[in-house]
Amino acid sequence: MTKRYKLDLQHFAGEKTERATAKKRQDAREKGQVAKSAELSGATVLLTAIVSLMMFGGFMKERFMSLFTDVFLNRLQMKLTPENVTELFNQYGIQILILLSPLLGLTFIMAIVANIAQVGFMATGEGITPKFSKINPIKGFKNIFSTRSFVEFLKSIFKLVLIAYLVYSTLWGQRSSFASLSHIGTEEIFHFAAKMTMSLGMKIAVVLMIMAFMDFMYQKYEHEKSLKMSKQDIKDEYKKMEGDPLIKGKIRERQRSMAMQRMMQEVPKADVIITNPTHFAVALKYDGSKMEAPQIIAKGQDFVALRIRELAKEHGIVTMENKPLARALFQRAEIGDVVPADLFQAVAEVLAYVYKLKGKKR
Repeated sequence: MTKRYKLDLQHFAGEKTERATAKKRQDAREKGQVAKSAELSGATVLLTAIVSLMMFGGFMKERFMSLFTDVFLNRLQMKLTPENVTELFNQYGIQILILLSPLLGLTFIMAIVANIAQVGFMATGEGITPKFSKINPIKGFKNIFSTRSFVEFLKSIFKLVLIAYLVYSTLWGQRSSFASLSHIGTEEIFHFAAKMTMSLGMKIAVVLMIMAFMDFMYQKYEHEKSLKMSKQDIKDEYKKMEGDPLIKGKIRERQRSMAMQRMMQEVPKADVIITNPTHFAVALKYDGSKMEAPQIIAKGQDFVALRIRELAKEHGIVTMENKPLARALFQRAEIGDVVPADLFQAVAEVLAYVYKLKGKKR
């Protein structure tokens, strides 16, 4: 006995299996929804700060010592007046700014570079616009226990454990040097502490940079996943961009109707109607003072041709049967065009006959 199960394919229609379209990506970008890792920016700033201290440490030390020397040599016996204190703070402010400029300048530039490298140049106020939906307690509770929150929690724990291990291993590796610190001078102690701090900072910065890069790849994966669309979503977006085919069809039908109405209003102005006699009808008009050649002001086939002939009969327009000429004019020229040059002779003979019937001058 064969058993058959009904499978409703509609269940699969809503699955988001398709890559996001360019419009969906642009809309998400305008809302501030981009693949960005805050860890990468922080790790870049930390690494840049460590490198700048290693590169400009000597310069910063000299400026720092110069400030302290000036305080003890020149400022302890300074007369305290509002003008002197203001000048002192202005001078020291400038000196401190110069002292910190390599560190602050490089970290600021690299922070901008890290952000632009991730998402490019982007300015949007959508993310900071207050929304009451963001303070929904039920939605907030779901976010706390979401998969994304759990992954962020694991990342934080792993980061703390890794940094703790680096600190422990660095200090443990220098344990023999700590015992000898009591036998060396103050400058050597500061040199030892600075060297160890720079070494530890560089290790932490490099490890955090590697973790940040991995986090960026994860954020990019999550972003692509969140942007995925179902086949129905793509169809709806196409309809929204291009317009509903049914509505567009009605618009085209209305446009054709209006064009047909305008064309029929021109038929009474024609000088002659050339017919097939039943399949084609072409209305010609010629004004020697305004036109260089006869102009086609209306044409039609089958039912439209019949309607043109009826209007011509109602308004007393001459109708002439010329099968080859009617077919050639219908196929080779559009409404508003002049008669093709190789058909001038045939059309001129027709118009001459019409003018003769009407008693007009050519």
